[in-house]
Amino acid sequence: MSRIGNKPIEIPEKVEINIDGNKINVKGPKGELVTEVLEEKINFEISDNVLQFTRESDEKQVKSLHGLYRSLVANNIVGVSEGYSKTLTLQGVGHRVTLKGNDLEILCGFSHPVVFKKVENITFDVPDQNTINISGIDKALVGQVAADIRSIKPPEPYKGKGIRYQDEYVRRKAGKAAVATTGA
Repeated sequence: MSRIGNKPIEIPEKVEINIDGNKINVKGPKGELVTEVLEEKINFEISDNVLQFTRESDEKQVKSLHGLYRSLVANNIVGVSEGYSKTLTLQGVGHRVTLKGNDLEILCGFSHPVVFKKVENITFDVPDQNTINISGIDKALVGQVAADIRSIKPPEPYKGKGIRYQDEYVRRKAGKAAVATTGA
């Protein structure tokens, strides 16, 4: 029994859902997203402003996809009504970011500034020179863009310099000076 797949999805009044064959169109105040259900053994129906997913088989593959599709549609509903956002911070002397048009220009210890091009349906906000806010309606796309920006210069464990998520904890290492004092 899939606990996630069997949960009903409450549809807010400002969100409209249209079912077209195996596609679920979710339209809200922030935009529109489409999820295509590729598994024929997973059914979905709307009744009394509640979207319910069911499955015809108890095969392992169908059971896992049952919860997956339910989660994707639930994320789409939250995305078109509220949106998603991630915040990145730059740590280190001389590390800063500026917004050049729609693109990000990141200075993070390289000999040249790194330009991160604007991604469609994603908005960047730079409140100060060490913070990047990434927002959009697609949860997976917001997370992927944040991971791509972080991968430019991930935080290193010795001084903690680099690009990190706002709530990320970087475990620090002592370094070779601490090893030399203990003696061998």
